Amino acid sequence: MAAHRKSAHRKPKQRPFTGPAARTAATLALAGAATATSATGAGAAPAEPAPTAAQVRAKVDRLYHDAEVATEKYNGAKEKEAAATKAVDTLADEAARRTDRLNSARHTLGSMATAQYRTGALDPAVQLALSSDPDTYLERAAQLDRAGDRQTSLLTGIRRQLSGIARVKARADRETEALAARRAELQEHRTAITTKLADARKLLATLTADERAAYERAADATHGGGPAQAGRSATHADRSTARASAAAPDSRAGRAVAFAHGAIGKPYVWGATGPNAFDCSGLTQAAWQAAGVSLPRTTYTQINAGQRVSRSQLAPGDLVFFYSGISHVGLYIGGGQMIHAPRPGAPVRIAPIDQMPFAGATRVA
Repeated sequence: MAAHRKSAHRKPKQRPFTGPAARTAATLALAGAATATSATGAGAAPAEPAPTAAQVRAKVDRLYHDAEVATEKYNGAKEKEAAATKAVDTLADEAARRTDRLNSARHTLGSMATAQYRTGALDPAVQLALSSDPDTYLERAAQLDRAGDRQTSLLTGIRRQLSGIARVKARADRETEALAARRAELQEHRTAITTKLADARKLLATLTADERAAYERAADATHGGGPAQAGRSATHADRSTARASAAAPDSRAGRAVAFAHGAIGKPYVWGATGPNAFDCSGLTQAAWQAAGVSLPRTTYTQINAGQRVSRSQLAPGDLVFFYSGISHVGLYIGGGQMIHAPRPGAPVRIAPIDQMPFAGATRVA
């Protein structure tokens, strides 16, 4: 009886699932575990919050600055591409001229060979023996000698022409390779610029209309000068305020400054040198070109286009440069102010030079 009670309390033995039943049970167990894990993970890893308007503006400013760096590299590559194109064209013209001279020499040599074939069938000694007029023969013999000397000179000249053409073609091949490299570099910088500007536009599109308007009002300030400069851009673009700048030290600087004043309000377009749009170095180049001075195209070459001056020695007409990579330039007009082309969407305007990290200044020679 005790044994029966003991066996009655014993749990029945469970048999393991096999075959399809086993697979079904395993699937259900895994699904349950995955559901539990997902629920736990969702609670532990909340979605990343959207960036604030200030963070968006900071990112946009960085993208604009990076685009300006790429723009100056593009301008430099474009100069190299133009020089390489000119070199290839010059060498092609030289090769054509040399080929014309070669063809002319070959024609002359062919004419001489034809004449000699027609008159030189007899040995000169036989001609002398048969001649009724030895004096005439000797004169003709002297002419043949001179013709032989001329033929030798022509052959020497043809060999030189062939060698020269080969050298020109080799140089042209090298310049053509350099041109291809310049064009590839140009495309690389163009892609970098357009990509960064597109990214900036996408970020700006995430702001509300009021936030975008605030960003535009504070564009110069967020470009490097801080919020204290916010709201001053409209004043900078006012031409009546612009004319209050200091007098230029000489007539050339005065003409450069006057040109820059006349450009106020014109749009920023990367790669542009006027007359209807400018980038930063395009504006300074055009301003000094109006004064009869030819400046290099890029910021990092313009800084070496004259005498370096300290910030305390600045005078109207001086070029002022910003950032460690010398990626931005403006034209100083006195009173701590400059005229510059800031960035896409911000037209040529007056701005304080303390808005961006000052890198140096140059007085155009």
